[in-house]
Order: sequence, then C-alpha cells, then structure tokens
Amino acid sequence: MTEPVAVTGAEGFIGSHLVEALVRRGHHVRAMVMYNSFASWGWLDRLDADVLSEVEVYPGDVRDPASTLALVEQAAVVYHLAALIAIPYSYQAPRSYADTNIMGTLNVLDAVRTCGTPRLVHTSTSETYGSARTVPIGEDHPLQTQSPYAATKLAADKLVESYCLSYGTPAVTLRPFNTFGPRQSARAVIPTIISQLAAGSREISLGALDPTRDFTYVTDTVDAFVSVGTAPASAVVGEVFNAGTGTEVSIGRLAADIIRLMGADATLSEDPRRVRPKDSEVARLVCDATRLRERTGWRPSVDREDGLRRTIEWFRDPVNLAGYRPGHYNR
Repeated sequence: MTEPVAVTGAEGFIGSHLVEALVRRGHHVRAMVMYNSFASWGWLDRLDADVLSEVEVYPGDVRDPASTLALVEQAAVVYHLAALIAIPYSYQAPRSYADTNIMGTLNVLDAVRTCGTPRLVHTSTSETYGSARTVPIGEDHPLQTQSPYAATKLAADKLVESYCLSYGTPAVTLRPFNTFGPRQSARAVIPTIISQLAAGSREISLGALDPTRDFTYVTDTVDAFVSVGTAPASAVVGEVFNAGTGTEVSIGRLAADIIRLMGADATLSEDPRRVRPKDSEVARLVCDATRLRERTGWRPSVDREDGLRRTIEWFRDPVNLAGYRPGHYNR
C-alpha cells in the first residue's frame, strides 16, 4: 500500500472519479465531503464497496481550519478540488464563492504548511483566462476574470503562488479546461443536453450557442491530476499546468452531435435565464497542454465522441437519470 493521500471536494464529479482512481492505484484516501445532516457522501455513495474500503471519509468544510487540518495530517499528497463552481449562481451569491474558493484554499494552504505536506495539487479553471486573445491558450495567456466565480478561482491561484514564493510550499496548480462525463452536475452543458433528451424532451433549452469550449473526458482529467501529483518535484512544483485536448467545439455543434448520437429528433431553444451577461460570456476556450505533456507525459486518450457515448450510456440508466431534474434550470 502506498502512502495515504487526501482529497477535498471528494464527493463531487471530478473528486469522486479521482478518489476511485487513487484507490485503484493502491492509495488509502482521506476524503473530505461537505458536512450535511443527511449523512450523504455525494457521489462517493455510488462507488464500489472494494473502493470505499480504502476511503476514510471526513465530513467537514474547507472553510473551517480545524477540519481542514485534520484531513491533511499525515497525507503525502493533498488534492484540493473543493469549490463552488456554478458560474450563474456566482452572479447571485458572490460572497459564498469568496468564502469557499478563496478562504477555503487559504485554510488548505495553512494546513499543508503546518503539516509539512510533501505535495499540494491545487485546482484552477480555464475560466481564469476569459475569452481567448490568442489560441491555443498557453499558461502565459493573459488572465481576465469575467465572472465572480472566475475571480475567486484566480484569487485562490494567486494565494497558492504566494505561498510557493513566500514559504516554499510545494504546490502545483492544475488548470483543467471543460471536463465532462458520468456524475457531472446538471449545471454543466453536456448533462443539461443529455438529461433533457434522455427524459424524452424534444426541445432542448440552452444558453448561448456560439461560444466554443475544449472538452476533456473525466478520466483524462483525473490522469492529469495524478500526473502532477506524482511527477518529480523539480518538474512540477511551483508551476501552473493546463489540461485539455487542444480541440474546440461550439455549444450549438456539440448539442447537434449529442442529438445525433442519441438518435433523437430535437430542436434547440435559447433560454434567457441560461445566457450570461454580455461582457461576462467567455467566447472561446481552447487549450495548449504542451507544458503538461513535456513535464509529465500526460496526454488525453478519450476523444470527444467516445466520451460522449460513454456519458450518454451512463445517463440512460434510469437509476442515474433519477438523480437529475431535466426540466429544471439548475444555476
């Protein structure tokens, strides 16, 4: 058995896949899930028993320094994924994003510093680049925050950078572009389209159709996390790494591809509630992951169409679809 590792945001979409992958690699995982009175472990509740047998669940909150410190103690690597992520809701409740994304990251950094943790992997987002000024987007692209969500994530990134420079904290920042796959929240566009079609709707409500995104299947994103968590410190510590495929697709084209793959006869309609404010919409994102590839050897292995097929198959299971409200707009 390899050394224990810790994951914040373990109950979420990417977090639960990461926990699963780490256990399969032989790790004992200390998994923080957001405390709730329902005793729910989120998507961890769906993991196989043989996986959960190697997971120590810590109900807590990254906004609380004590529970964050308890999680981090004795961990060889901390993967920090806990965050509020829905962009539309960040317009409505920006302070909650600052509390979780900024102060939560500060608590993780202080815990890592106190415990002398050998490696922290911090999660950023491609939204910190804003609309592409040059493509593909490398790590030196200008940073521009076009939503309160993006602003809080960039502030967290800069805290990590400051701890690296001020205290020698052995941290690395991973900046995934748009991830998709089973278990993703309905606040994301691909689950929104698939769940509506799987539930029988033939008029699909979406936001703007013109923006383009670079979509990476979740197992490839998880591999990117593991690659920066296990690479030699000299290759990654103190650096920011993009993770994406280097290909882009418009939301309208993406929706048409999903409709085709599901064999449906459906039309698209624009729901004004799903459209971002004009100056807040990120028009184009396409990744340059050269630095990550050169330093760790990572590269995506699942192309978009194969990933969509896998995701569609998962949503077509009535047990999985039952966890979604396809007719309800989830901010």
